[in-house]
Amino acid sequence: MHFPDPLLPLFHDGIIQEVIRPLMAGKEASVYLVRAKDELCVAKVYKDAKNRSFRQRSAYSEGRTVRNTRQQRAMAKGSRYGKALLEEAWQNAEVDALYQLHAAGVRVPTPMYYGDNVLLMELITDEAGEPAPRLWDVQLSSAEAKRVHTYIIRQVVRMLCAGMVHGDLSEYNVLMSGDGPVIIDLPQMTDAAHNRNSERIFLRDVRNLAQYLGRFSPPLLHSQYGKEIWGLYQGGQLQPDSELTGRWKRKRQQADTESLIAEIHASAAEAQDRPLSSYQQKKQRKLAEAKAEADKALERAARRAEQKAAQEAKRPSDAAQAEKPRRRRRRRRRRRGGGQGDAPSKN
Repeated sequence: MHFPDPLLPLFHDGIIQEVIRPLMAGKEASVYLVRAKDELCVAKVYKDAKNRSFRQRSAYSEGRTVRNTRQQRAMAKGSRYGKALLEEAWQNAEVDALYQLHAAGVRVPTPMYYGDNVLLMELITDEAGEPAPRLWDVQLSSAEAKRVHTYIIRQVVRMLCAGMVHGDLSEYNVLMSGDGPVIIDLPQMTDAAHNRNSERIFLRDVRNLAQYLGRFSPPLLHSQYGKEIWGLYQGGQLQPDSELTGRWKRKRQQADTESLIAEIHASAAEAQDRPLSSYQQKKQRKLAEAKAEADKALERAARRAEQKAAQEAKRPSDAAQAEKPRRRRRRRRRRRGGGQGDAPSKN
């Protein structure tokens, strides 16, 4: 087979000797069977970001950080340089995860080389020495499905004990080797402690596994290993060999509100006893000045209201104003009649 363009630099450097055939193409990368250093292995060629179909990557990459503050700002702004850094971090995540999971005892392919967007890994084979099929490609009996599920759940527990969540665990990302299932495809690896989405992603991984293997063993469809394992992890009780039952019951415990309120009051009292910093003192002075200005404004408004009410009280009422002209007309009539009012006539 001719060399794909991304593998040519490794051929020129003498790392890859031969490309035998393509194995599979996914949403993140294309995988080839190659010969490197006189042994068969797998070359995973990562696709360019604009040619990938994987979405919502931010939900998985949350919590991944770099030490360089300039690089952090560029990644946050989404500049061209920042996007290149994000792409590099996205690919490095799988390489780092492979080494960490190997150290934690998780069955994953052994990494051999990484460079130029290409990852060389151990070739996972079946009992006949051929490239191992995916879990999706094999038929299982009910007993086999249970054994496979138990084995992968143990790998998931070890992974979580190492602080990682696969992020895309399914029947397509498990290879059925001659010595048991092998978990592959880790670019979506999620930090269990620092990613707010880690619980949701973990529960989905375990649920996907149960739903597929439940086709061969229906009791697995009703298991609750995900919630049980995550509950142990949150409580700090999860160990690689923790006993699991597949059953989970929500703890219904009434909140101790009195203790909580007492704790809040104690914290407030402790905060009041502490000496104020210069910033806090300046802030309090500004608040006091603003309150004094507000009080003066209220006083001025009250005085204006009192003055207006006093002026209104001095003015004659509307009834008095209307009665005054009438009295003047009566006086004029009396003057015209000799100071006496017109007497009524007698018959």
